[in-house]
Amino acid sequence: MRTSSRNSRTTERHRYRRTAVATGAAAVAAALLTTALTTGSAEAAGSGAGSAGAAGAGTAGTKSVSAAAVRAAASHLGLGGQEKLIVRDVIKDPDGTVHTRYERTYAGLPVLGGDLVVHQAKDGKVTDVTKATEAAIKVPSTTPKQSAAAARESARAAARTVKGLKAGAAPTVDKAPRKVVWAAKGTPVLAYETVLGGFQDDGTPSKLHVITDAATGKKLYEYQAVATGTGTGQYSGKVPVGSVKSGTSYLMKDTARGGHQTYNLQGAFDGKGKPFLDADDVWGNGQPTIQQTAAVDAQYGAAVTWDFYKNVLGRNGIKNDGKAAYSRVHFATDYVNAFWDDDCFCMTYGDGEGNKKPLTSLDVAGHEMSHGVTSATAGLEYSGESGGLNEATSDILGTAVEFYAQNPQEPGDYLIGKQVDINGDGTPLRYMDNPSKDHLSPDYWGADLGDLDVHYSSGVANHFFFLLAEGSGPKTIDGVAYDSPTVDGQKITGIGRDKAVKIWYKALTTYMTSTTDYKGARTATLKAAWALYGHKSAEFKAVAEAWAAVNVK
Repeated sequence: MRTSSRNSRTTERHRYRRTAVATGAAAVAAALLTTALTTGSAEAAGSGAGSAGAAGAGTAGTKSVSAAAVRAAASHLGLGGQEKLIVRDVIKDPDGTVHTRYERTYAGLPVLGGDLVVHQAKDGKVTDVTKATEAAIKVPSTTPKQSAAAARESARAAARTVKGLKAGAAPTVDKAPRKVVWAAKGTPVLAYETVLGGFQDDGTPSKLHVITDAATGKKLYEYQAVATGTGTGQYSGKVPVGSVKSGTSYLMKDTARGGHQTYNLQGAFDGKGKPFLDADDVWGNGQPTIQQTAAVDAQYGAAVTWDFYKNVLGRNGIKNDGKAAYSRVHFATDYVNAFWDDDCFCMTYGDGEGNKKPLTSLDVAGHEMSHGVTSATAGLEYSGESGGLNEATSDILGTAVEFYAQNPQEPGDYLIGKQVDINGDGTPLRYMDNPSKDHLSPDYWGADLGDLDVHYSSGVANHFFFLLAEGSGPKTIDGVAYDSPTVDGQKITGIGRDKAVKIWYKALTTYMTSTTDYKGARTATLKAAWALYGHKSAEFKAVAEAWAAVNVK
């Protein structure tokens, strides 16, 4: 079969290992949405800090800059006594050339527009310097005439005239005004930088930076840190794409959501891939004919998943630390899968059969990022019943993400992987209301459940969740027909998807462990319902009834 051939090719190359092996006609279905772990290491970009005369060194990734090198750069530039350099990034070329990016301070104040890149040959000789400004950095005084409170009001007044912000919403001050030296245009002046929050008119978060003169309060400059380009995905349609200006181009990077980026593997198995850049900040064309299209869906999926966890569940990123994972698209060739990898802390998507159906639909994106959440919380072992619960968690939360998005191009449903058409006949990979419709997943718990592949044993938990949220029997939800059975024929009334999601999430993050099995999941969700709604609540009773309906008692 096609999948067997593909799996064999991957195994021969030893590029990565999967958590489950399947062969024959069912292999594609078994393989979807695994948490495969790549064996290659991912490159990590970072930044560090150092200053002229400081003892420490600035770093970027595994590279570093010595304090002596920073002093040498400062000397070459002829910096004044009140100026210092702070290392922001270091890039080393194969020929040994080093490009060190610096931020600059003056009398301890950040110099906006004072950044520069020092280019050094292998022997350390400075060959060139790229500066944001040629002006000498100097101001008459660092004592402002305006107060910070006055600067805040000046910034808010300026923001009310900015186009593209949501009408009628007063801008909130996300960061208190800070003193800076404004050097990006003209003669450097002492200024305040105020960061204002809120939303752009398309619903995208806003991080508006307003620079005001510290003497007069006059607006000097403003910029939107959340640069919202637009893109057209194959599944999501036309959606906002998190991007930032990078030189003369735009970089696909979502600064509003932990700095999430999507990279292009270009058919490779290893590495991080190349960042996506675009000249006009308009990405993709809705077709797999250009590589940006899959990136639009992946970037959008990561953004919606981030927002779902933050706005619905109060979680700030996968590890709850405000830091984003990253996405990689165009993995291998004809790769009919997507996966989460703890080692690189990233999601990876294949392009599907014939490289025409990327695995970047919204529920898949939510599924993969949720594997990261499971890893960061309960750490459910990826085998036996705990493995089934691990997979079910990603199905449950990925489905919740899809409903949360309210995207008419990707309407929410309880059919896993429907849009990517992995079976090639328009049917979904998994049915949450009636798992056995895939002819592989059981509807109810049995003693041999833990012997099944985790993508099939997940069906029981998926079924429980559907019953808890929506209830049993035939019904139509948002135009999709469902008919969910129970083991004893008893009718179940759902408590609503929102409550069911919160119960499962609390159980995962508070009451489940790495070895939790189905019996343990029942206990965990009952404790979660008790904690959220009380032990005499209808929600607590509904959890017990839904588990009984799938033969978990």
